[in-house]
Amino acid sequence: MKTFRIAALALALTATVSAWAQQAPQPWTYKTKQLERVEVDALLAKPEKLVVLDVRRPDEVTAKGSFPVFLNIQAKDVESQLAYIPKDRVIVTVSNHAHRAGAVGDLLTAKGYKVAGATGSEDYESQGGKIVRIAPPAKQVAAAAPN
Repeated sequence: MKTFRIAALALALTATVSAWAQQAPQPWTYKTKQLERVEVDALLAKPEKLVVLDVRRPDEVTAKGSFPVFLNIQAKDVESQLAYIPKDRVIVTVSNHAHRAGAVGDLLTAKGYKVAGATGSEDYESQGGKIVRIAPPAKQVAAAAPN
């Protein structure tokens, strides 16, 4: 019985450490600056000079929310869609916790874009920022063809 308790305790401890490791923040390895909420708010105050580029999948944007106005190009597609990203504005890249946004920020900087930094929508919201939730479009039922 004592061996069973020790094994159960060891298993619980392993699961706890594993869960903690998954939640531990990843180190920032990008040249693009990771922006805090106050910095993002200052940039959002001048929308005529800014592009918010959300690099997440549409389902992530719907589930997690984003900023009031943004351009959505998935991280994997940014390089092939550069023509749609304005070069005359400062860019803030967005993902859930800024890591994809940091990688895209580095790519855009290397291509000559002005990138202010990267932020995570979940990080921004946890710091007290206001994120807008976007409802997915309602599914439409196809009308029956007349006979």
